[in-house]
Amino acid sequence: MKKISFIIILCLALTACKNDKKQEVNLEENRAKSYNQNDGLITVKGDFVYYADAAVLQTPREIYGVVIDEKMHLLNDQVKSFKKEATDMVPVTVRVKKIEKPKDEEGWQYRVEIKEILKVEAPKENQEDVIKLSN
Repeated sequence: MKKISFIIILCLALTACKNDKKQEVNLEENRAKSYNQNDGLITVKGDFVYYADAAVLQTPREIYGVVIDEKMHLLNDQVKSFKKEATDMVPVTVRVKKIEKPKDEEGWQYRVEIKEILKVEAPKENQEDVIKLSN
C-alpha cells in the first residue's frame, strides 16, 4: 500500500512540475506583451512621419495611415526635435486603435488612431536604406 501511495504522490509531483514550466513560458510571453492590455488597443513600433497633411506609421510588416487628431499632433511635436529634414521618419512606440479604411477611399488598408505615446527615439545615424534625390 505504501508503494502505491508513493507512486501516486510521485506522479502528482511530476505533473505539477510540468504545469509550472508551462506557466513560466506564459509569464515570459506576457512580459514581452506588457504594453498590451485587454482594452482593444495594440502596441505598434515603427517609423512615423507627418508631412503635407499626411501622417504615416511604417512597421517592418505594414504601413498604416494615421488619423490626424490631437494625439497625432502631440506625437508630431515630440518627433520634431529628432528630425533633420521635414520628411525624416522617426522611430516611435505607440498604442493605437486599428481601423479598416472605407472601401471607397484611397490609401492603405488600415488606419491607426493614436491613443497613447509610449516612446519616441532618435533615428539611427547610419541608415543605408535612405534614397535622396537632388538636382
